[in-house]
Amino acid sequence: MSASLVLTPQQIKRKKAAGEPIEPNEGELIRQHTIMVLVENSIGSLIRVVNMFAARGFNVDSITVGPTADETISRMHVVTTGNERIIAQILRQLSRLVDTIEVSDLTETNYVERELCLIKVRYDARSRAEIMDVNTVFRGKVVDITPRTFTFELTGPTPKIDAFIDMMRNHNILEVARSGRVAMQRHQIPS
Repeated sequence: MSASLVLTPQQIKRKKAAGEPIEPNEGELIRQHTIMVLVENSIGSLIRVVNMFAARGFNVDSITVGPTADETISRMHVVTTGNERIIAQILRQLSRLVDTIEVSDLTETNYVERELCLIKVRYDARSRAEIMDVNTVFRGKVVDITPRTFTFELTGPTPKIDAFIDMMRNHNILEVARSGRVAMQRHQIPS
């Protein structure tokens, strides 16, 4: 007998909402979420957020922090992975932190994201033109060149950065540095 035949409709609805499997052979609906946190710009704000993730065993895929137009407020972007239940727990825990002003999961909203990547690639006479062609397609910038290496700067959404790195794997990647995501929700301003 399958588990869904013994679950009530309310239990099935709750499990679906939490991203939990209904059938025993189903996997949980786990995906990446981009969470924006506005915090007071004070000593220890970042460490409190990082400690909250570490203490509860939540994974951080990337975290960025910087000042806003108001110098007393900093904006953090945390990219983490989990099912709906885990993400809801993360949002609640972040909201309870002392310096927290606002917490939003941008994943289900209309938002713009960007990431910066620096990537150093070794080239030779045969691969130089192909590497430059890939860079042109992705609209990257050459920020450093030596007789054996190119260093490219690329900005854009995370999938674009991932695709660029995948294309460069055919060549000799020496180093990659990524900033992590920054995001901003798109708002329609009434006329």
